[in-house]
Amino acid sequence: MSIDVVTFGCRLNIAESEVIRHAASRLGDAVVVNTCAVTAEAVRQARQNIRRIKRERPDARVVVTGCAAQIEPGTFAAMPEVDRVIGNTEKIDPQFWTAVGERVSVGDIMAVRRHTGHPANVIEGHTRAFLQVQNGCDHRCTFCIIPFGRGNSRSLPIDEALAQARRLVAHGHRELVLTGVDITSYGADLAGEPRLGALVKRILKEMPELARLRLSSIDSVEADGDLLDALANEPRLMPHLHLSLQSGDNLILKRMKRRHTREQTIAFCDSVRRLRPDVAFGADIIAGFPTESEDMFARSLDLVEECGLTQLHVFPFSARPGTPAARMPQVARDIVKDRARRLREKGEAALRAHLDGQIGHRRLVLTERGGVGHTEQFASVKLAAPVAPGAILDLTMMGHDGRQLLAA
Repeated sequence: MSIDVVTFGCRLNIAESEVIRHAASRLGDAVVVNTCAVTAEAVRQARQNIRRIKRERPDARVVVTGCAAQIEPGTFAAMPEVDRVIGNTEKIDPQFWTAVGERVSVGDIMAVRRHTGHPANVIEGHTRAFLQVQNGCDHRCTFCIIPFGRGNSRSLPIDEALAQARRLVAHGHRELVLTGVDITSYGADLAGEPRLGALVKRILKEMPELARLRLSSIDSVEADGDLLDALANEPRLMPHLHLSLQSGDNLILKRMKRRHTREQTIAFCDSVRRLRPDVAFGADIIAGFPTESEDMFARSLDLVEECGLTQLHVFPFSARPGTPAARMPQVARDIVKDRARRLREKGEAALRAHLDGQIGHRRLVLTERGGVGHTEQFASVKLAAPVAPGAILDLTMMGHDGRQLLAA
């Protein structure tokens, strides 16, 4: 008998799946599906995989959790393949992972006011670990359903974050990734309202044994002075920022209820690049948001070059029932798909150009399983020969295949 956890979606889900893997060990033969709800397609894929899992393992219990389960518990409870549905708060509480329990255990996520700070679990054989320091979101972007799956923003106190970081590093993780739903809102709910930059500086100051600290997706308009100062002056804070941009057009950004403008985004990237010239930027961009014209879309395409983005996560707009954007005039589906394709092609070209610029340079590469590693800028590197995970090697980049650098 075994426990398998199938994970969809963000780094936060990946981190929580490790907690689930340990907590669900008492279930016996079971598969836990940790779902995502960011798009309708993500929910469809979860349902499709649940059916496949039950066909392949008819005797295993199937438990569904995650954002889609939190938002649409009835959808999954109605599936004959599903034995239990567990909410996002409940999934990190060991008491809910017993062989006997209510078929649907999904509480009111909006009533949760404190980050529970579940222990960060060591991932055996991995050099990188995710440290969840924040959960939920207080913003209400018109396209986004995630606050209803994650609740309001709440932060892990700095001392608790430090304790978890020490535990992870003591077990051999060379790199920590600070993660959450909206990590740049970190601290607003804590006494004294410490910002993300304060947390970053405390971790780096009190843990000289930590080789690398990395940030997951950030909202550039919330980046504080201490965070920018750490980027400029602390080499162990990795020069890679993934930005939640969503669009390059100001009117679309306003209709999305985003809090930044195109000009602010460009200025932010220019400012950070002056502070840390070797920085690399990735970004999330939505293609085909309601009312988006071709000219508006062109501004998103142009933003790739104007911000010097090197890696895109492209989301074809997907209307989520209950969000304001679902009630706006929709862009034709074929146009949405075509714009997403064009954005991906733009991103692939930008990545190739970035990799071209790395050839001949020496980079510090953290080695991982499978003969690969990552540079400080998070470019993937294929190693010339297998190396044990956890080494940081000074290697020359000899070429690339369009996606990965090839090291000497």
